[in-house]
Formats: sequence, C-alpha cells, structure tokens
Amino acid sequence: MRAVNRRNVAVLALVVLVTAVVLVRWLNDEPEAVPAVQPASAGGIGVGQPAPAFSLKDNAGREYAVSGPRDKALIVNFWASWCDPCQQEAPELNAVALKYRNVLDIYGVNVTSQDYKPNAERFIRKYMLAFPVMFDLKGEVFDRYRGQVFPTNVLIDKNGKVTEVVLGTLTREELEKKIIALTGS
Repeated sequence: MRAVNRRNVAVLALVVLVTAVVLVRWLNDEPEAVPAVQPASAGGIGVGQPAPAFSLKDNAGREYAVSGPRDKALIVNFWASWCDPCQQEAPELNAVALKYRNVLDIYGVNVTSQDYKPNAERFIRKYMLAFPVMFDLKGEVFDRYRGQVFPTNVLIDKNGKVTEVVLGTLTREELEKKIIALTGS
C-alpha cells in the first residue's frame, strides 16, 4: 500500500510541477504591442489621403460634415462613455479645443452603436464638452474610418487630408505638439 501512495504522491508532484511551468510561461508571455500611432495600411485610412466624408447630427439636430477642404484643421475624436481612456482624455480635448479654437475644430463622435446614448449624453454633461459631439448611431462612420479602439483621434489638415491616426489616449502635451504640427500655430 505504501508503494501506491508514494507513486501517487510522485505523480501528483509531477502534475503540479508541469502545471506550474505552463502557468509561469503563460503569465510571462507578452502580448504583441500595438503602436499608439498607426501607420497607413491597406485596410485603413491612409495618411495623406482625403478623410472619408461623413455627415452626422448632434443632440440638437445640428449637422456637422467632413468633406474636402475646410477653413480650419480638424481632429475627429471617436469615443464611448464606458471607455476609461476617453474619460481621461476629455478634459485635455476640452482645454485644447478652447485654446486653439481659431485654428482647429474638434468633432467628438460617440460611437453609439457600441454605447448607450443616455450614458453618452451624461458623459457630455459631466465633462462639459466645449466642442460639437455627434452620434454615430449605427457605427457606420467609425467603420468607414476603420476604427478599432477607443479613443481614436484622426487629424485632418485644412486640405481635408488625413495627417495622422492616433489610437489611444493623448496627453495634453502630446495633443499640443500634434496641433502645432497640424496647424502651424
């Protein structure tokens, strides 16, 4: 009987050891990093290409459009109310929207197809957004821009060309640098 118990203990110890090795390897496996600034790709919107045209309405029914040349440079910010990075970025976007209002427009686009509109409306009130916010009810504009994550910021020059697509949060300092490069201000 003792030989059976010793064998069971040895088998159990071996199983625990193998499980521990597999677990350690799995926990130490690094996920593939995604760059914050996404280069142009065959499937996405290309830097230097015209920004995909769209027209959306805000809560008051005012229509905002992106299509071709414009008076000011533009940042299109795709967001969702449940997105923590979007919540962190909102005050920064507000600050730069006010500071650069003479040379830059910011359009907030809530991807309502992946959100709940009453929550998005609360988000707008909570952060007192100082720029127009539209609702992409079916997610069609986000899809046209090949959106993948929240927030996604698309920088568009006065000629209506995409200059950069930024996936993820931007600090105020990063925003300022990008705005200066975009507007020359």
